[in-house]
Amino acid sequence: MLTNIGVPGLILILILALVIFGPKKLPEIGRAFGQTLREFKKSTNELTSDVREELDEAKTTVKKVTENNK
Repeated sequence: MLTNIGVPGLILILILALVIFGPKKLPEIGRAFGQTLREFKKSTNELTSDVREELDEAKTTVKKVTENNK
């Protein structure tokens, strides 16, 4: 979605943000947006690692079952 914006589009968005929110509010909004992205990335990484752990456990269980059936 954001891959088609380009530099002119980003400049336009920045100008609109300055007009709408003002120069004093913009750093606060940027900081909040950065914190939100950081939390989202952290949650995504935790979820991914949980899924990987579950898959590893399942593989280990399947391997044990197949070895016991031989």
